[in-house]
Amino acid sequence: MRLLKVATCNLNQWAMDFDCNLKNIKESITEAKASGAMIRLGPELEISGYGCEDHFLELDTVAHSWECLKELLLGDWTDGILCSFGMPVIKDSERYNCQVLCLNRKIIMIRPKMWLANDGNYRELRWFTAWKPKEHLEDFHLPSEISDALSQPTVPFGYGYVQFLDTAVAAEVCEELFTPLPPHAELALNGVEVFMNASGSHHQLRKLDLRNRAFISATHTRGGVYMYSNHQGCDGGRLYYDGCSCVVVNGDMVAQGSQFSLKDVEMVFAQIDLDAVASLRSSVSSFQEQASCKAKVSKVFVPYKLCQPFNLQMLLSSPLKIRYHSPEEEIALGPACWLWDYLRRSGASGFLLPLSGGADSSSVAAIVGSMCQLVVKEIANGDKQIKADAIRIGHYTDGQFPTDSKEFAKRIFYTVFMGSENSSEATTTRAKVLADEIGSWHLNVSIDGVVSSLISLFQTLTGKRPRYKVDGGSNIENLGLQNIQARVRMVLAFMLASLLPWVHNKPGFYLVLGSSNVDEGLRGYLTKYDCSSADINPIGSISKMDLRTFLKWAAVHLGYSSLAEIEAAPPTAELEPIRSNYSQLDEVDMGMTYEELSVYGRLRKIFRCGPLSMFKNLCYKWGTKLTPAEVADKVKYFFKYYSINRHKMTVLTPSYHAESYSPEDNRFDLRQFLYNVRWPYQFRKIDKLVNELNGDTVALTKSTDGEKVNVTADGGMGVVAAGSGDPRAGF
Repeated sequence: MRLLKVATCNLNQWAMDFDCNLKNIKESITEAKASGAMIRLGPELEISGYGCEDHFLELDTVAHSWECLKELLLGDWTDGILCSFGMPVIKDSERYNCQVLCLNRKIIMIRPKMWLANDGNYRELRWFTAWKPKEHLEDFHLPSEISDALSQPTVPFGYGYVQFLDTAVAAEVCEELFTPLPPHAELALNGVEVFMNASGSHHQLRKLDLRNRAFISATHTRGGVYMYSNHQGCDGGRLYYDGCSCVVVNGDMVAQGSQFSLKDVEMVFAQIDLDAVASLRSSVSSFQEQASCKAKVSKVFVPYKLCQPFNLQMLLSSPLKIRYHSPEEEIALGPACWLWDYLRRSGASGFLLPLSGGADSSSVAAIVGSMCQLVVKEIANGDKQIKADAIRIGHYTDGQFPTDSKEFAKRIFYTVFMGSENSSEATTTRAKVLADEIGSWHLNVSIDGVVSSLISLFQTLTGKRPRYKVDGGSNIENLGLQNIQARVRMVLAFMLASLLPWVHNKPGFYLVLGSSNVDEGLRGYLTKYDCSSADINPIGSISKMDLRTFLKWAAVHLGYSSLAEIEAAPPTAELEPIRSNYSQLDEVDMGMTYEELSVYGRLRKIFRCGPLSMFKNLCYKWGTKLTPAEVADKVKYFFKYYSINRHKMTVLTPSYHAESYSPEDNRFDLRQFLYNVRWPYQFRKIDKLVNELNGDTVALTKSTDGEKVNVTADGGMGVVAAGSGDPRAGF
């Protein structure tokens, strides 16, 4: 038997914080060596942090990475253990995303990434060059300060593997696993038994299964040990890296780390018999045949043994059932962990949330409550770093620390119901009850006086006083009156966030939390600069449908029972007067349901549909209940409002990324924000196709020219309406 113990890890790194990153790396190596592991794998670009983005273009970032590696190599960190470190490396004039393999204070190989992630949230081709040569390894001249310190002038650089006396090991970096012809296929035929995948993979609802299937598939027919290491946490941006580092052997998961955790370092260990890999490969005839005529891959020979012989003291890892969270649990845990990282690293003392008593803002409140529960739980489990951060943020003294989530919430979480004459007693009560359940410091204030003063000022300036639509006013008046309320709430929220700590003799400031969901962003159903405008937004990339399911789940599993009543209430902005014959409802204002919005969003982004393609797809999807003309009207209606309101994405609050059809325009959804909202060419194509489907030469849908447009927007408490086809409507 060839027994091998391996260690992989989830690390909570912080882009450009080399001290933090180096500390976590050292802790992971210490734990790996203490367990008897012979291989330690860390996540992609772990030394610098994965999310450095354009900082990768700075020579300082590369230089500091080498300095950190030098510190690791000059100490005893790599003594007796193969370590793979992720960092940027410049060779000649090109910058590469590399795994640096080190053993016994020497660099034995540098493996540059060959296939770069360059879609969705990833822009690696902006910062790195993909390594092209596959035929041979090249000599890389180490920076002089490194070569002098290590007495090592050069190191093999390129695509290849490391051949030890008892096994062969290779790196496969993140995206390479998911390519049509992944390197591990060729490497397996060359005898590589252990694959090390360093990754920077972010959380997305319902995504984990895709990743795990790839690991299992990589070794199911080829055999092998697949080690996977990932970042975990918020490293400075919109993404939450969701860990789940694991070890897979011959298609079976034998070790799995957590997907969501507040820990800075989490180790995952596995004990393997490599003879099981050799046995599987030798039993598969097709593997044997293909291996006999394989293309040769370059290797670096290291006269060192990683394995132990038969030893009853070393128990083998057995296959386990893969752990998956439900989408509701993912919403409760992912954004909560992201908020904790943002809070402890931003220097803020807590959060302030405009709590309307509706589904969106209540979801945000529940997520903060979940965060407080996680913090208290980890402190009870003995995590010293989380305890120290909580004591600092909560301003505990005399040896006190959080032991109750509600008490902790009272110290770090303000909720404010900013009601008006249009607010109902039901939402006022719901907000108060939920705040009590979570433990937040809750305020109930009226904004009527401020709104009235602004209207009076407008009347003084113009001689006119606007009226709501239900009182006989025009759409323009209705829009202006609703926007006043929405934007007053934003100003008040930021004022309270900065001054309430001072009122209560607390140092620091509070971060304002936003509460608009992904569907509202897609539709533009939010007021620019209303109370959806905030410092950060934990639900900005989560659909309304998922949030409502989450509320029902959280009412039971988080212990906030009032969420069940909040979920059951119809969504409303409460910005227009309530009358016996009129009540404002979100879906009526939008002219479409949240369920329909999710469909539009997925077709537009995930399936890359323009108006015509979306129409064709929806004819199949909705054809049993809608005519082609009705489908055409819905598609044109959506694209009209989407394009009118696209400009709002340029000022959308930075949001936790959780959904694959997010309209966030910072890096994920790169489309313009000024459109011809009539889409004349595309809509004409749809009309032509509708006519053909109906066998009619007369246009079945009216022209959009001159048609009244009702632009609506909601920011948890905000709705606007404008009556113009002008693409600037809604500004």
